[in-house]
Amino acid sequence: MSSKAALFTSYEKFVIAMLAILQFTVILDFMVLSPLGALLMPKLGISTSQFGLVVSAYAISAGASGLLSAGFADKFDRKRMLLFFYAGFVAGTLCCGLAQSYPFLLGARVLTGIFGGVIGSISFAIIADLFPMEVRGRVMGYVQMAFAASQVLGIPVGLYLATALNWHAPFLMIVGLAVPIGIFIALKLRPVTAHLETRLDKNPFLHLWHTATNSFYLRGFAATMLLATGGFMLMPFSSAFLVNNVGIPETRLSVIFFVTGLSAFFFGPYLGKLSDRLGKYRLFVFGSLLSMVMVFVYTHLGPNPIWVILAVNTVLWVGISSRMISSSALTSGVPLMKDRGAYMGINSSLQQVSGGVASFVAGLIVYQPTQTAPLQHFDTVGYVTMGTMMVTIFMMYFIDRQVAERLAVAPQRQ
Repeated sequence: MSSKAALFTSYEKFVIAMLAILQFTVILDFMVLSPLGALLMPKLGISTSQFGLVVSAYAISAGASGLLSAGFADKFDRKRMLLFFYAGFVAGTLCCGLAQSYPFLLGARVLTGIFGGVIGSISFAIIADLFPMEVRGRVMGYVQMAFAASQVLGIPVGLYLATALNWHAPFLMIVGLAVPIGIFIALKLRPVTAHLETRLDKNPFLHLWHTATNSFYLRGFAATMLLATGGFMLMPFSSAFLVNNVGIPETRLSVIFFVTGLSAFFFGPYLGKLSDRLGKYRLFVFGSLLSMVMVFVYTHLGPNPIWVILAVNTVLWVGISSRMISSSALTSGVPLMKDRGAYMGINSSLQQVSGGVASFVAGLIVYQPTQTAPLQHFDTVGYVTMGTMMVTIFMMYFIDRQVAERLAVAPQRQ
């Protein structure tokens, strides 16, 4: 392992921390909506399918925005792109916090998705620009801690505020966190412009077309679409499933999210190091197989003590984290630097659209006779999720081979 892998510079540590904190606010904005479902649906008087549309509205609008902006992603300084879309994300989240009706909330989620959905692709492009492949698993492990942090800190606090005050409070909390973060990024992050020296296409639409039709990139796009399906199908109805099927009181949901996220928070950096040491594809296979087993167990749960739910959720998140970290690091090696922003934008777009469709389809599969009745057909959603995980194991094998061949030919460009 290179000396760079053993020790990051102080600025590199700052970049990793900054991107992790930024991702925390963006991920929390999306993730906090799902556990609010048990409170929000009866409050606004909406059905499971309407709530599924609220969740998927963010993803679908994010997908459209990612695709439209992809052609311009390699044309500008990545720092400026990041600040522009983060400002729009904060504005959209503020609208969510001020929403008083279902149509307004739906529109606010669309606005938030237009800006928030592009931030992840810009962040991953920055990581790929600044860090070589042999340490990207470790970097992704730290950045992906944002998911765990949203579980440990954001969601429990958000749920507490929602129950103590109202469901608007979590979104206003995110705005309060995001504003100073944006100011800090503007002051401290250096310009990220190395990609401008290698970019060949001057026309952004031509650049988008060349990237979208590159045969080397198509496998990565296809895998991304399936990778997003599982989480987007399960997350929107997890809190309602725990409350109505498993018998967990709404007041104890924050405990489950806290303990689960705490374990994922500590496992993330270790899994990142493991992906660099043992191989990113090997970790992905392990995470996929573990996730498949635990999805089956989770979606077939009945009334159980809370310690059982904590154990199941913790192991499930270890599997999910293994998949997220390893796949993010591995697919970052697919595009060349000159195409990286466009590739990440298209990738994010496909991820959001496929995830949005998955959330909407899950809302059609899951049925709740009354607002307090157990959810029906949640196990069917689990079977679909397990099927997509099995297919991605084979798809990621070919991507792993492709990236290895690319690195052998031009390691400095990966």
